[in-house]
Amino acid sequence: MTGTSTLKNLLIVSISAMALAACGGGADNVASPGEGAFPPSNPTTPTTPTNPTNPGTGTAAADCPTGFTNVGVILNGTLRNCQLPSLITGNLVVPARAGTIYSVSGRTDVGQDRGADPANPIAGAQAGVLTIEPGVRIFGSAGLDYINVVRGSQIFAEGTSTNPIIFTSRQNIEGTTGADSIGQWGGLVISGRAPIASCPAGTTPPNVNCVATFEGGVALYGGNTPTDNSGRLRYVQVRYPGFEIQPNRELNGITFNGVGSGTTVEYIQVHNSSDDGIEFFGGTVNAKYVVITGADDDSVDTDEGWRGGIQYLIVRQRANGGDRVFEMSSVGVQASLNSIPKIANYTVIGSTRTGAGDVQILNTGTGGRFINGIHVSTNPATACLDVDTASTVAAAPRWDSVVFSCAIAFRNDSDVDGAATQALFNAGVNNNSNFTSTLTGGFVNGANESAHPATDPKTIYSFFDTTNYIGAVRNAADTWWQGWTCGLTSGSSC
Repeated sequence: MTGTSTLKNLLIVSISAMALAACGGGADNVASPGEGAFPPSNPTTPTTPTNPTNPGTGTAAADCPTGFTNVGVILNGTLRNCQLPSLITGNLVVPARAGTIYSVSGRTDVGQDRGADPANPIAGAQAGVLTIEPGVRIFGSAGLDYINVVRGSQIFAEGTSTNPIIFTSRQNIEGTTGADSIGQWGGLVISGRAPIASCPAGTTPPNVNCVATFEGGVALYGGNTPTDNSGRLRYVQVRYPGFEIQPNRELNGITFNGVGSGTTVEYIQVHNSSDDGIEFFGGTVNAKYVVITGADDDSVDTDEGWRGGIQYLIVRQRANGGDRVFEMSSVGVQASLNSIPKIANYTVIGSTRTGAGDVQILNTGTGGRFINGIHVSTNPATACLDVDTASTVAAAPRWDSVVFSCAIAFRNDSDVDGAATQALFNAGVNNNSNFTSTLTGGFVNGANESAHPATDPKTIYSFFDTTNYIGAVRNAADTWWQGWTCGLTSGSSC
């Protein structure tokens, strides 16, 4: 999401009562065409993934597991296509099986909205638990194909470092995606009961009555349970997602709506989303070991009073796409629940696209702590940092042990000028706005990064690990990103 954050969030809080009431029902899905048998892969535009998505060999399983719909075979009969139900209640396990791949058609709801208060769930609403085994691949065929985990339900998608779970598009399964393929299915949406900043008139957050409808317009989120648990995501890739449902209302790669800190998120990659890579609408969820590649809009977008943190973050934008790496906003009741993102040990590479936004922007009262970070952009028109609105200056965001390697360090505009932005940056310790990057392999620390003094993130936020280096990847021996990601190294694609 770009500078349209305010408009988008005003739309969220003005959804009609009729739209809100519809959220508690089943899945009023718009099914996508084209499920079932696929044509052979196009031989003129193949990809060669490091994590093969289209093996095209072997024998399709004879049938589908119980609870799934058999919609035929794909890839010349080598894979059985088993479709998830449109509404999942109770427990559904997606097993890893030879000769089997899984798909979603339209919106797949995990559970029915059980309301903002876990002590008083909505009568008759049923919870769902979706468990996905390591190595499973699930695809969508169109923009309105997505997985929607609602309040009071959970997803447990836990891959391994050598066998990640892959959510992707039909085209990727067929082997026809390329470097600039984006927006080929909807993505993953998770909604929880943690506090958000959008409230009815006269209500001050955090409050159980502060709820909103996410940008897809079909699920409520929010409440007053900071430790709410929506499940676990571990060793997961989300490839080629994103879809504009209405103007300024989009599905992202992963959307966290009011998700609580009881949720585990680590070792996740979003690749080539047509909108944001990951967007946080309020909540308190934290994440570690995050990779975002090729997002066409912002890579990390924060709104609605998100107060969680991310440690160990690699962002690399595409040459032909991408806007800002960080867009950080506080739409809602800012005085009571402004966004206070906390990001530590991160390495972010901005887009070289003409017209791309600055590497980081903070606006509308956002605070935050940014520790051990590396901002890099070779775009001559891109600044490393832009701060907008007086309320953001008053919120006093702080950077410590952060270095800028950009043609322009601070955006000088008519809102908050470059001198005021620089003063905020200089208030921290061990910062350098005129740094020369020596990253190797695009994101691994080189000599200059290794020599720069670090700040212990643990002293700032208890979720963080203690580290004594800046950036996401300390050196060539630091391999947390290897095996389960795609497209980061030369010769590797998704």
